[in-house]
Amino acid sequence: MVRMGELTASRTPGHVLASIGLGSCIGLVLVESTRRAAGLAHIVLPESRGEAQVAVGKFADSAVPALLSKMAAIGARRATLRAVLVGGAQMFALGDRSSLDIGRRNEQAARAALEAAGLQVHAAATGGSQGRTVRVYVEDGLVTVKEPGAAELELFRAGTPNAGGAR
Repeated sequence: MVRMGELTASRTPGHVLASIGLGSCIGLVLVESTRRAAGLAHIVLPESRGEAQVAVGKFADSAVPALLSKMAAIGARRATLRAVLVGGAQMFALGDRSSLDIGRRNEQAARAALEAAGLQVHAAATGGSQGRTVRVYVEDGLVTVKEPGAAELELFRAGTPNAGGAR
């Protein structure tokens, strides 16, 4: 279980990494497409503003490099990493205060940090107004997403041509 502000990586067959109830938070998944390694960060806010040392996984700008480092430490190669984003919902009516849309800002910050690291997003289930749960099946390179009252859906599978998609 990857809770708010946490991140982890695994190469262990049978491991399932999960973040439950992602509202405005972003579940950032990195899947290594050939060596069956995966990582998950539960990003809460877009920018660390010097607070990253407290909880490196809490902020998009520090979580991306930290998760890349964890993935490298377990033998994943950056050239074969695939990024998947889940969450980033707008959980409350904001009226004219769209600058307070933390979900959108979290997604933008995660995408910018990934781009700065030379990675592109291969699949996403973001936005909207409902929370989501993400599960990452390390052995299969499978990423699923579930919204309340809906079935769990395959969002991405490593090694599949044209794997994933944006929603």
